[in-house]
Amino acid sequence: MALKPAASPHFNLARFDLITIQLAVACATNGSLTAAARESHMALAAASRRIRELELTLGDVLFERHARGLKPTAAGRVFVKHGLSLLQTLEHMGTELADLRQGIARHIRLIASTAAINQFLPPLLSRYGQVRPQVRVDLEEQVSEEVVAALREGRADLGVFVDGADASGLAAQLLGEDQLVLVLPRGHRLAGRAPLAFADALDEEWIGLDTGAAMLQQQQKAALAARKPFRLRMQVRSFDAVCHMVNSGLGVALLPKAASLPMLQAMGLSWRSLADTWAKRRLLVAVAEQQADPEVLALRNYLSAPSAPIRPKTAARAKAGGVSPA
Repeated sequence: MALKPAASPHFNLARFDLITIQLAVACATNGSLTAAARESHMALAAASRRIRELELTLGDVLFERHARGLKPTAAGRVFVKHGLSLLQTLEHMGTELADLRQGIARHIRLIASTAAINQFLPPLLSRYGQVRPQVRVDLEEQVSEEVVAALREGRADLGVFVDGADASGLAAQLLGEDQLVLVLPRGHRLAGRAPLAFADALDEEWIGLDTGAAMLQQQQKAALAARKPFRLRMQVRSFDAVCHMVNSGLGVALLPKAASLPMLQAMGLSWRSLADTWAKRRLLVAVAEQQADPEVLALRNYLSAPSAPIRPKTAARAKAGGVSPA
């Protein structure tokens, strides 16, 4: 279907409505106009008319029609991405307004690394909720690299990540420290008590976290420094999944000791300390340098260890031999 481009790149917002935006998102999600119409409690003919009028308004075809249903075009993917973001923002607005009526005066967006969520944050946030019941902390799990990006882009008020990421433009304080250990199947040839150099385990196949995890980045850097290949067999998102893969004999892994020890013991896995200095890591809690919200700063100070603000390591300093991300 050919459509004339809109006369102006500036759309008349009065011609958009949330019902149609929601319908377009449902079309992309379901891959079917019939299913989207049913989900939107709308007659099929009315749904078809709304999508066609939306395309005429935009001057772009949003969906390719074929026998099996609908497939978003490039323009459709852009529209659905922003439409979904708009709908989620409105949903969050409704939640926050409802919370206001119940005495919740503030939402703080906290994005944290897997290590922080598994090891440090649960008891701290529980106690903070008792001290400040009118503040709700919305917690999201991401790899350290994404936590830093979210702080810079204003998608998070507060972030917790492993020191070593490029944290320029952030004001950080120490949350805590952890120790990486080598996780092994029971009876593995590398099991033992004495600390082992990471380079001595590089003949093994490895289970790692997702790309962007500081721990994975450190392993890759260390393998490069040792001039040995890092044989990454599989990547997963959680510590629990890492342990299951190791338990199945698919490879070995590195995990923070304190956060993973209950899982290691429950599965009967072995672990061994590393002799490398980078295996001891710092976790930082940070805000953007321009952050001035007193509630956000109060939560950062509550979470941080009782110490002066610290300067995160830059990528250059990490390369020179400092503690690196994970």
